[in-house]
Order: sequence, then C-alpha cells, then structure tokens
Amino acid sequence: MESLVIFKLYTGLKYLMALSLAAWVYLLFTEKNKALRIMLVYAPVIVAALFLFPLSRKAFVALLDGEIYYRVLWTIPMGIIFCYGACRFFAGHRKLGLTLSGALIIGLGSLVYESRYITKAENLYHIPDTVIEICDLISPEDSEVRVTAAMPSELIHFVRQYDASINMPYGREMLGWSYYNAVYEAMEVPEVVEMEKLLEAARAEYCQYIVLAADRQTDREPAESGLTLLAEIDGYRVYADPVSVETVNGWQEYYNE
Repeated sequence: MESLVIFKLYTGLKYLMALSLAAWVYLLFTEKNKALRIMLVYAPVIVAALFLFPLSRKAFVALLDGEIYYRVLWTIPMGIIFCYGACRFFAGHRKLGLTLSGALIIGLGSLVYESRYITKAENLYHIPDTVIEICDLISPEDSEVRVTAAMPSELIHFVRQYDASINMPYGREMLGWSYYNAVYEAMEVPEVVEMEKLLEAARAEYCQYIVLAADRQTDREPAESGLTLLAEIDGYRVYADPVSVETVNGWQEYYNE
C-alpha cells in the first residue's frame, strides 16, 4: 500500500499522467521500431509493475535504502512518452494532430515563467547580486589562496556557484539532512545569536569572515566581541575576525617560507 501511495503521489500531475497514458496506448498499436517499443512501451509497464510488487520493494530496501525507493519511478519517462507519442500522431495526421496537440498544450499546459521558483536573472551568473558583492569583498587576490567564511543559510547555495575559493564550514546539506555542525548550531539555530559561542565555533573552523543578516538578533554587538565590520551589503553585514585572519595568515607565511 505504501508503494501505491508513492505511485499516486508521483503521478500527481493528473493531466500529464492522462496524456502519457493516451500516448502510450497510441504507441502500443503504432510504434514499429523495436528499440523504441522496448524503451517507451514495455519498459514503463515493467518498471511500474516491479515498483508495486512487494517482493521488489523488500529486495530494494534490503540492498539499498527505503527512503529513496521512490526514485525508481524516475525511470518512467512520462513526459518523453507523451511528447514522442504526440509527435508521431502529428506526423501521421498533420491537420488533426496539429489542432489536437496545440489545444492540449494551451488548455492543459502552464506558463513556466509564472512559477514562484523562477525569477528574473540579476546577472549573467543567475545568482543574486548581493552574493557577488559579498564574495568579491572577501575573496583573496591570490587565486591559490582560500578563505573561510560563515554564511547565512539562504546564501550558501550561491557562494559555491560563484567562487570556489571561498570555503564554508557547512553547505546546503545542512538544509536537507541537518547533521550537527557547531558553527551552524551557533549561527542559525537560536533566535538570538550568542556571540561568544559563535566566535568559539567559527574560530575552531578558522572562519576569517562571518556574514550576518542586518536584522539578526545577537546578545551583544559583534563589534564589541572583536569583529570588524567591513561593509553592509543589501541587508547583510560582513565581518572580519582578526583572530582567525591572523592565524591563517601566520600559517600562510610559514608555508611560504
């Protein structure tokens, strides 16, 4: 029953499921290419049957992981089945195929640019300008040198995309799997940041820079804790920690010698 529930959730886009099923029936009777029949007609049925078969689930869970069992359904190319089936129908019935395919796309489709997950790009990197300005401020002039910075969770996705020379004590995996990280626990978890705990954790990771949202509540001002405010960029304050900076610079001088 759990597999059936997962299958229903996976096919939650009912229109796509219906269109793919219609295209599958059409290809079942019209597709002559053996390779395409195996991939688009037979394979999806076999995968769906194995996914719903209890013994298949038990074997998968025993060998791999039950939490990713749903990914088996990713091998059923519903979108490809519909698109290819529509193209085949259009090729065989030009006027009817054009009219029907166009009506389905217009009537059942949606404009992707209206999605809340899509926003107008601010630059060629397709990441917020704020991240670029912060990274440019703290990135080392020497391309062979790396710096470490503690970033708010909403920025960590973009930092790695823009500048790989900036290390972070935690990455985006914290948002999905949330393993323990001392810097994350001190910086992101509490409503009010305790600066002493944050500095202790950040210095253990040799974070030369700490970026905090301007409205982030702290038990005392970061400047009073020994941090140096470099700049405030679009609602984020970029601080340098002289202790970590001096430690890391000392290492670099030692290695250079």
